[in-house]
Amino acid sequence: MVTALLTAAGVGSRMNLDIPKQFIDVKDKPLIVYTLEAFQNHPAIDSIVLVTLESWIEIAESYAKQFNITKLKAIVPGGETGQDSIHNGLVAISDMDFGPEHIVMIHDGNRCLVSAEIISDSIAGFHANGSAVAAIPCVEAVFRSQNSGVSSNESIPREQLFRTQTPHTYSLAKLLWAHEQASDKGLSNTAASCVLMHELGEQVYFSAGSEQNLKITTMDDLYIFEAILDARKSSR
Repeated sequence: MVTALLTAAGVGSRMNLDIPKQFIDVKDKPLIVYTLEAFQNHPAIDSIVLVTLESWIEIAESYAKQFNITKLKAIVPGGETGQDSIHNGLVAISDMDFGPEHIVMIHDGNRCLVSAEIISDSIAGFHANGSAVAAIPCVEAVFRSQNSGVSSNESIPREQLFRTQTPHTYSLAKLLWAHEQASDKGLSNTAASCVLMHELGEQVYFSAGSEQNLKITTMDDLYIFEAILDARKSSR
């Protein structure tokens, strides 16, 4: 059994719009619906829990009905930080009486182009290693700067670097343990579960990501998203 935990509780301040970015309409469909549909349509996903802004829960519910997202089992309010929002979602999943080995796939609600292949590889990676974090190799030259990007004298070999995305797939028990440890150790605002696991000394195992699995946070990202949709439509 696999539950997709979608986090969509940000306000989208970097876009300077009147509504949160996850509810922006693109081609007559809100961004969050594209993400919901990706997990709705994947046969290995049994249920979906959405974490969003409390004032937008009713709107999210209406979109779920409109677009027939039948796997959506709960919509819960986000917290003050991304880490808190994930914890709220985990509590909701725990309340559904799933066992400790229930698989939870945490995914950014504004990564709307997550593919069936990425979802499948994440589940396969979990079964192979006990966890999986979508990642892609870094293809750019990378420098470390000590003066806010003014200059650098240190190049980092890109062959050693990977950019993490979501989904992050772990057992429910492991995620609850991590958040309990974070509370005990005073670890806060680690919105990326892989970073939290690393802080707790856990090995991070990678699964397949994609350049198209972009996180929509700026208007540039939105334009790229629309361009990919148009390219996909024209190639059919």
